[in-house]
Amino acid sequence: MFLRRHERSKDGKPHTYWSLVETVRTADGPRQRTLCYLGELNGSAQARWLKSIEVFNEQGESRQLKLFPSEIEPPEDDSAVARVRLDQVRLERSRRFGDCFLGLELWRRLELDRFWEPLLDRPEDRADVPWSRVAALLAINRLCAPGSELAIEERWYPATALDDLLTIEDGKLNDTRLYRCLDRLLPHKTKLERHLARRYGELFAAEFDVLLYDLTSSYVEGAAEKDPMLRRGYSRDHRPDCKQVVIALIVNVDGFPLSYETFDGNRADVTTLETVLRMVERKYGKARRVWVFDRGIVSEDNLAALRRRGGQYLVGTPRAKLKQFERQLLEGGWEQVRPDVEVKLVLTPQGEETYILCRSTARREKEQAIRSRFSTRMEKALAALAKRVAAGRLKDRHKIERNLGSIQARHPQVADLYQVTVTEAGGRLGLDWKHIEGRQTWQRAREGAYLLRTNLPAADPETLWKSYIQLTEAEAAFRALKSELSIRPIFHQLERRAKAHILVAFLGYALWVTLKHLLMRKRSALSPSRALVLLSSLVSADIVLPTTDGREIRLRRVTTPSAQQKRLLDQLGLAIPDRLKFDHECSADSAIA
Repeated sequence: MFLRRHERSKDGKPHTYWSLVETVRTADGPRQRTLCYLGELNGSAQARWLKSIEVFNEQGESRQLKLFPSEIEPPEDDSAVARVRLDQVRLERSRRFGDCFLGLELWRRLELDRFWEPLLDRPEDRADVPWSRVAALLAINRLCAPGSELAIEERWYPATALDDLLTIEDGKLNDTRLYRCLDRLLPHKTKLERHLARRYGELFAAEFDVLLYDLTSSYVEGAAEKDPMLRRGYSRDHRPDCKQVVIALIVNVDGFPLSYETFDGNRADVTTLETVLRMVERKYGKARRVWVFDRGIVSEDNLAALRRRGGQYLVGTPRAKLKQFERQLLEGGWEQVRPDVEVKLVLTPQGEETYILCRSTARREKEQAIRSRFSTRMEKALAALAKRVAAGRLKDRHKIERNLGSIQARHPQVADLYQVTVTEAGGRLGLDWKHIEGRQTWQRAREGAYLLRTNLPAADPETLWKSYIQLTEAEAAFRALKSELSIRPIFHQLERRAKAHILVAFLGYALWVTLKHLLMRKRSALSPSRALVLLSSLVSADIVLPTTDGREIRLRRVTTPSAQQKRLLDQLGLAIPDRLKFDHECSADSAIA
């Protein structure tokens, strides 16, 4: 970092201006970036002072000083003069600012500061750091750089400007305080969900008459012997060696979360719906809602429970049910809803339900490729087995049948398409196989097809299909929770802490989805993750100006946004503060014009 001189002539008089510049590495090579302009360091005798700055003492009292470079003589007998040693000006305390600043602004737009303050910062719970600010810190970390509480204390928080943004004193944050804050958040889960649903409605006119319901799981590192909720079960993360918790999430068609629930790790998806229905009715009343979920949650008992409550549904169905609609699948009358998607409405004789047959070209090509791959593998295995039998290396019929069963078990996707027979001629065993033509024809016909089921009044099949496709918003929410927000793995060994970890991830997702829709509203091409990465290069730092009398004046500033960063901030309606206030010994803050 260095000072750059700028010369210009104005009204026939020479003027010298100074700027503070640093050298940065870019893809195009070293470049110089201006941090701030210090203005004119010389001039007429009446205006030799450089800038008026506000200096704070230990008691927080302030007074104005006039700033001079050390080689320029100041006016005599002026006690408000500070002579700066330009050769010793430096930059210190660089801190991550932009993404944390954005996270805090999202927190405030959702009015989460107002929500948590009366709940956590009661007089009887007075603490060195208000618990509402610790909650904000946990949620912002989950949005910007998710990590454990220990990682927050040791690595992330000291590298951010959140101590300035949240007004947290030095040395007041540690992992114990973070853990204690987790314990205070969980009892307010229901109030939080209601508050967020209201704010989504106020900010984005979000409605919750159509609810998308889906489940995922997250695994825990460690034995977690004191947490009965964590069990071994079907792992969507491909970690059957770890205990896990099942998470049910309810979002609307735009991805705004209404609520979530946690279940034991070995809980089957199909058994969760009744609990979730009661939970939503308890929190939000028995309003008439449309539920959308996939075939993993569908059962006749679940659909009957929805009908008893007066609820409506639009759900996927198991692939086996397609066989009942073989004739309609092979006939014409399809309606094109997208270049690669066709749908057809099928009314049942009872009239209580409607089925929607759907056929996707992309899905058909994918399933054909899968079938072709497994068929090739199975035929290769059958040919190898037949060769061994023909060569006389396998002479026991029972061993041949066991090998055949093993091949069929390894290829369940296509095993039923082949008729395989162990033959015997002239005392020699053999192996023959052939395609079952009827099954091959049906397999080709159903590839790319799927079936939806609803008790909504018969309507346009395109509208129903589009409503079901919105289920991808729930899947997108899980992707955000697992990828951007790193809800997995869970390191907490106690049940209340594991549940609080999921609550913080839910808070992080609330900030994430708010950012997503703010960007969509402005038709920005940036995703929430890309926007956070773009702003993360904005940092705050202290410009240190040593004076000839041994003092150091510190100017805490934020780097100037690039053109792309400025455009993003304008789209989000955010303005970087001119200065950051702080009350450190021998420190100062100035307004640089």
